[in-house]
Amino acid sequence: MMRTQIKLKATMAGEDCVRKRQSGSTTTCKKPENEETQRRPESERSFQNSSNGRVDVDHVITRKMQLIAEAEQLKPAFMKEVDSHFTEFVNSLVAKSALLDSSSASLFPASCSEKEQHKARTMRAPPEHGKIFTARRSLLDELFEVSHIRTIYHMFIALLIVFILSTLLVDFIDEGRLVLGFDLLVFVFGKFPVVFCTWLCMFCATVIVPYNLYVWWAQGYCSSSHRVIRSLFYGTLFMLFQIAGLGFGPTYIALSYALPPASRFIVILEQVRLVMKAHSFIRENVPRVLSSVKDKSGTVPIPRISQYLYFLFAPTLIYRDNYPRNPMIRWGYVATKFAQVLGSLFYAYYIFVRLCIPQFHNSSQETFNLRGLVLCIFNSILPGVLILFLVFFAFLHCWLNAFAEMLRFADRMFYKDWWNSTSYANYYRTWNVVVHDWLYYYAYRDFLWFFGKKFKAAAMLSVFAVSAAVHEYVLSICFGYFYPVLFCLFMCFGMVFNFILNDRRKGPIWNVIMWTSLFLGQGVIICLYSQEWYARQYCPMENPTFLDYLKPRSWSCHMKM
Repeated sequence: MMRTQIKLKATMAGEDCVRKRQSGSTTTCKKPENEETQRRPESERSFQNSSNGRVDVDHVITRKMQLIAEAEQLKPAFMKEVDSHFTEFVNSLVAKSALLDSSSASLFPASCSEKEQHKARTMRAPPEHGKIFTARRSLLDELFEVSHIRTIYHMFIALLIVFILSTLLVDFIDEGRLVLGFDLLVFVFGKFPVVFCTWLCMFCATVIVPYNLYVWWAQGYCSSSHRVIRSLFYGTLFMLFQIAGLGFGPTYIALSYALPPASRFIVILEQVRLVMKAHSFIRENVPRVLSSVKDKSGTVPIPRISQYLYFLFAPTLIYRDNYPRNPMIRWGYVATKFAQVLGSLFYAYYIFVRLCIPQFHNSSQETFNLRGLVLCIFNSILPGVLILFLVFFAFLHCWLNAFAEMLRFADRMFYKDWWNSTSYANYYRTWNVVVHDWLYYYAYRDFLWFFGKKFKAAAMLSVFAVSAAVHEYVLSICFGYFYPVLFCLFMCFGMVFNFILNDRRKGPIWNVIMWTSLFLGQGVIICLYSQEWYARQYCPMENPTFLDYLKPRSWSCHMKM
């Protein structure tokens, strides 16, 4: 085809020269071959003229290297341009969503009276103005598609293999045989039948009591002549169920049956989860009934029992009648996530066996001194950080994603990129999005609705206090003693860092400071709680009083030694 076009051009050029000569023109006509040669790039002419038409391999390689070098030079500029455009897109999206939220306060026209505007401002926001669920994947699932991030995951697996080999070799040298027992796991997860029966009772009570109380209240609220008294009556019954039924009952069983630590964790964490879910169900549905009565609607919005059951199993603490759903269940994905949970459990076992138990088993028999405390804290940083990573990966990623996949629950944003946080305010928002959403909508926003938007600092302080108290309650019941290390770290250092390391800190140095303080905090928690655990094993009291459970045993136990 190319040759045909060249011949046609040569013929046309020859005819032009003949015409010019017949007309007496003196213009010199060049040969078509020379024109084509001049139009071609220099690289093609040199390529054509080399070795009598044969391919010049050296020239091809040189040209290829030049193109690669030019591409590498353009790569940083291209990535920077893409990053800037993506940042602008995200910022504009956030600004539009904030504008949309702020516009909800100005839904009424200017012609409305001041009384109506005040009533609109003080009216509680309906549920649809809360959290919006959308179909999205978990962040780690997206990151693990990148080979560089997946290599970090492989490094943690390699570290687990090293722990296993270390334990097997040491046991073989000491015992002369391979010791494959998991006595620690058997101990901490003991009395499992009691745990299962307790959970079953809690779950059945949560299914029956809150749902029926809401149905009975909602069905008779429209026709009742004493609506306030009716609401107070059913509200009191619900609070009694939350405090006595879900609050006191599981705690009493965990203490009276002397459940081991991990079994207590299961019971107490399920207790807290069901309390939060029951509160969300009532909080989201009561305003709908009040709104229907105000609008004089003939129908009472009562969710189906199947919707409530789905919510109790769904990996969220915010109730909705319907959630975005995936079209199918990937059972291979579910099996992989549960296998990763099991692997994380064994990972934690080897961390305690190799890094924690030898250190605290010996240090608990030594005299207390400041040097020993400092060494204990810094030696506890590595196991503390590894346990932090395991808790995040096993629960917030694997466990929640496994249940989300089985329920076809499409919104998988259980966490955000908390590891990139440059402030503790952002860390608290992104570490556990599931709990943060509940605290934001039902503690922070309801506090502002009740007391006014002028008390934002008091609202934040109340959220910190509630979160710190619940965390300390869980640890106190599970360990069997009161040692408010986490509460003090949360309320003192956590609150201070929340205001000092705020969202205005954007540089990478603030991310380094955040990680450094997080490492030190994990070291303090592991060191002090482990010392207290072993102190209560080595220094038991015959007839302990209530104050003896509150005083740290590690201080007096070390002093006696």
